[in-house]
Amino acid sequence: MLAPAFEKHYQVVHFDLVGSGQSGPTAYDYARHGSLNGHADDLLDVLREPHLHDVVFVGHSAGSMIGVLATIKEPARFARLVLLAPSPRFINDNDYYGGFERADIDGLLATMENNYHDWAGALAATVLPDQHTLVAELTNSFLFTNPALARHFARVTFLCDHRRDLPLLAIPALILQGARDVVAPLAVGRYLHELLPDSQLRIIDTSGHFPQLTAPAKSLRPSMPSYP
Repeated sequence: MLAPAFEKHYQVVHFDLVGSGQSGPTAYDYARHGSLNGHADDLLDVLREPHLHDVVFVGHSAGSMIGVLATIKEPARFARLVLLAPSPRFINDNDYYGGFERADIDGLLATMENNYHDWAGALAATVLPDQHTLVAELTNSFLFTNPALARHFARVTFLCDHRRDLPLLAIPALILQGARDVVAPLAVGRYLHELLPDSQLRIIDTSGHFPQLTAPAKSLRPSMPSYP
């Protein structure tokens, strides 16, 4: 939804994570993609093919952290990052508030295993509150994905912990954080801002985990080329 606005200023490259979107499901490797680092390697492969440098990476949710990991691996390839609703860890831990207890995540994963269709609808309604049309579209997007791959990716994502990687990022990052996001709460955005050495934090006044859908204009404004 936001990509066309960037096409006047940038060469835009769309990247579907293996196992989702228009990517080939047969390329999904349970060992390689057993952590977000495998997806970061995929991203770097995509950027190496046309020899792209000075990349401005825009990622959402787990995709944001994949961009962070890729940038740590090859910092010279990137100019800056735009991280939309990112989270390095979704599970609460001592003084860290990620939004979920471990039991919550275990229940989510069990629901995916037992009734993928109902899980898709319930999650879409949770991350897009009061957005009935968008909920239907997102539910269909979830259902389009191979359930086995979706379950594996969900387990990798919701059980990940990349907090120790954050101080290794030396590239400027813009964090776009929804004000009322139940998946990546505001506390997570502030945590990232504190840990990322060269970052800015912008709060978007919207609910849900997909501000690019619920508040596209507000999401786009701080992401445009005027960002210093």
